[in-house]
Amino acid sequence: MNKVKITRPEQSQLAHAFWFDRKKYVTVNFAVQRPKDVKVDIQPEKMILYCKNDVDDVFYNELHFYDKVQIYDSRERVYDRTINVLLRKITPDVAWPRLQKDPERPSWISVDFDNWRDWEHEEDEGKEEFDRYADMIKEMSTSNKGPAPDMDDLSDSD
Repeated sequence: MNKVKITRPEQSQLAHAFWFDRKKYVTVNFAVQRPKDVKVDIQPEKMILYCKNDVDDVFYNELHFYDKVQIYDSRERVYDRTINVLLRKITPDVAWPRLQKDPERPSWISVDFDNWRDWEHEEDEGKEEFDRYADMIKEMSTSNKGPAPDMDDLSDSD
């Protein structure tokens, strides 16, 4: 895996992040219009995002995670209005009460209530969803053929 070195630009702003928690992973969506020059550095305890939008505004976010993530099982995907980051938890089945280590919630982070679920009291309801996620990660890591799989089916809107 190539290590991307991202330095904080002189002039930048924060991209607003919407996040939600699942048993095995955490999803963070950064709201950026037509993102370009996207660089994401996912480390076990933090991530850094750098990108520009359609009018060349520069965005830089540094996020220190509530708990550690598995960097080789975490992925990002760029869409027209968002950068989706899927973070595989080191400790599955443990809920994250917040996205960041620091209990103080910055104004640029919001809970994605449309996708939030209280999964702690569920049995295996999320198993099928996780199995699809695991298959997708396996496919992405074993083949370099074609575009990455569509992750829209990971949402809970059935």
